Amino acid sequence: MLYDWLKALHIISVIAWMAGMLYLPRLFVYHAASAVGSESSEVFKVMERRLLRFIINPAMVVTWFIGLWMAISANWFQAGWFHGKLTLLLLLTFCHVMFARWTRHFQNDQNIHSQRFFRIMNEVPTVLMIGIVILVIIKPF
Repeated sequence: MLYDWLKALHIISVIAWMAGMLYLPRLFVYHAASAVGSESSEVFKVMERRLLRFIINPAMVVTWFIGLWMAISANWFQAGWFHGKLTLLLLLTFCHVMFARWTRHFQNDQNIHSQRFFRIMNEVPTVLMIGIVILVIIKPF
């Protein structure tokens, strides 16, 4: 019964993490188009900081903690599909770290990336998520 509750919480935290990971780079797209010091730029700073601090970061921590607990308890470290999933998850976490870094750049008015760059980066979490879901559900190897 505990496993089912933890799995439900894991799925909820994954959904929250992914929602934030899909929304934050979209905010970056719009923020990159805003003039430094403008009212809209300042609003984007607040939105990005709060999204990262109150949704994305906690959701990632819960996802990792419960996911590792489930992996250890189910002995998934022996499974090939899990190695693939873990690799994609590490890439998603790296993406998260980069999003946090770019949030700090925007906070300090030091963004050097274009809207086009952030439009491309907006797709990276989606591609990684698709791979992770396929590996977890299909378990191709």
